[in-house]
Amino acid sequence: MDILSDVLASVRSGRPSSATVSWHAPWGQRFPEVKGSAGFQIILQGTCWLISGQGEPVALNVGDVVFFPHGHSYGLADSPTRALSEPRCDPTVDAGLFVQDFIGNSGQKTVTLCGGYRLDPGRAHPLLRDLPELIHLPARLGHHPRLRAAIDLLAAEVDHPGVGADTVVLGLLDTMLVYLLRAWFTGPAESGRGWSAALSDPAVSAALQAIHDEPGRPWTVQSLADHARLSRAAFAHRFSALVGRPPLAYLTWWRLNTAARLLRESDAPLGEVGARVGYTSEFAFANAFKREYGQAPGRYRRAAAPHPAEVASSGTSQA
Repeated sequence: MDILSDVLASVRSGRPSSATVSWHAPWGQRFPEVKGSAGFQIILQGTCWLISGQGEPVALNVGDVVFFPHGHSYGLADSPTRALSEPRCDPTVDAGLFVQDFIGNSGQKTVTLCGGYRLDPGRAHPLLRDLPELIHLPARLGHHPRLRAAIDLLAAEVDHPGVGADTVVLGLLDTMLVYLLRAWFTGPAESGRGWSAALSDPAVSAALQAIHDEPGRPWTVQSLADHARLSRAAFAHRFSALVGRPPLAYLTWWRLNTAARLLRESDAPLGEVGARVGYTSEFAFANAFKREYGQAPGRYRRAAAPHPAEVASSGTSQA
């Protein structure tokens, strides 16, 4: 699994949601902060204004994408001076895959496609944690063609769901998230900075990929440096500068993050979980896990297990 996919798999929880909304002037809506979420808005028709609290309102046009990686509050309106009403449509709260709504009056129409993702703040990866509050990707001819193709497919499926639409929409929402992050990390605004630079640096990205491919391997700084084809000192300096922590500190953190996911998603014995992420004894694994998560692996697993009522409810909704 590549690094970005691995990171998203580690922090995603629940299932995403999406909606198309027809706004008719005059209108304005506030979207409140929702911790543990990320959401996007895409302008499919018409124009509107983004009111984010980060400076002056921003005009949005057809094809513009705005992404809120940390669930911060914002507003959308037909005018930069319009008063914002309380939420009626919130993609980070509504659980439906095919929500459609009509909001406003009888004036000029704007259509938006929105989506929301559940992210566990307790498992935040620095790759995502370091993203800004708002990412704005203006529509530009020839820019991000795969993202544009995914938008078109998602909008069409949400408006006119067909056989297998649940699977299609869920897949497209996951695809959208990857393309949104790709567009940001490869854009000129982020070039040469932070995790964008780490992922584009051949040596550091090779070491990161090795760690993510085999977290249980007995890596050392030297063996990772060999993998990156750098001297030990040069590798350690470059890795720390770009990733934000030394190689073995990141390795330990990712091992325990992976262990937490295995505890949540499998019933493998604790010793097996520890061995899969590089610990030679269950005792050593339990001590390291407790230092990171504040509780023993077994207790963490029990706390993360769904309540029987939730399982029953989930089964009923899928029937």
